[in-house]
Amino acid sequence: MSRKSPFASWLCAMLHCFGSYILAALLLGEAPLGYFSNNSSVILATAVWYLIFFCPMNLFYKCVSFLPVKLVFVAMKEVVRVRKIAAGVHHAHHLYHHGWFVMMATGWVKGSGVALMSNFEQLLRGVWKPETNEILHMSFPTKASLYGTVLFTLQQTHWLPISEANLIFFFTMFMIVCKVFMTATHSHASPFAPLENLVCPVLFGSVSSGHPGHHHDHHGASHEVSHPPPPPPPPAKSKEELNEGTRKRKAKKAE
Repeated sequence: MSRKSPFASWLCAMLHCFGSYILAALLLGEAPLGYFSNNSSVILATAVWYLIFFCPMNLFYKCVSFLPVKLVFVAMKEVVRVRKIAAGVHHAHHLYHHGWFVMMATGWVKGSGVALMSNFEQLLRGVWKPETNEILHMSFPTKASLYGTVLFTLQQTHWLPISEANLIFFFTMFMIVCKVFMTATHSHASPFAPLENLVCPVLFGSVSSGHPGHHHDHHGASHEVSHPPPPPPPPAKSKEELNEGTRKRKAKKAE
């Protein structure tokens, strides 16, 4: 697509770089394109996009995909992610002092706005995959951003007795260790899975409840009851109607 439609490819890259700022601005009633006034960031993102897709012999992509280099970038990205979550919660708290849900929503989209805009970004590339909705199937960064923004909201409203600097440090270290380990081992297992498997069935119930046989019989019975009886067969035609139909067919053939 970068060769067939370079502008669409560049626009998708800008959404990946600045999607969190766009979503946060929309939530807070600010200009969604305000961050694009930062010319140095846009130029830097454009330069990286160009090198990724158009560098001779694919050298730039091979360099940044080399695992030791990639792990450094992964760690740096998590540092930026946590700082964006904290900044989003702080900014929302400045506008809405008692708006807990506004703080959490703003911090969440600041930390995982790129993933939340993935379906819109797919549309720009001419792809539609609704089954990849990030809210239905949260990845680790999206889920960690959600949990992290809850912690930062509690800290900002003085319900969590810890300083903001310490919370940023500890959560950043947690994110770096988890994401670097997952990237190095090519693992997609969420570190939150054991806790979620323990707590979610208690709070929300299990997904498969009831006996399968009983479930099947119940639906079978409901289908039998709900289906209407078959309509009665149409009445047989009389001899005069059959003769009339025969005469019409013969006349039509003659014509």
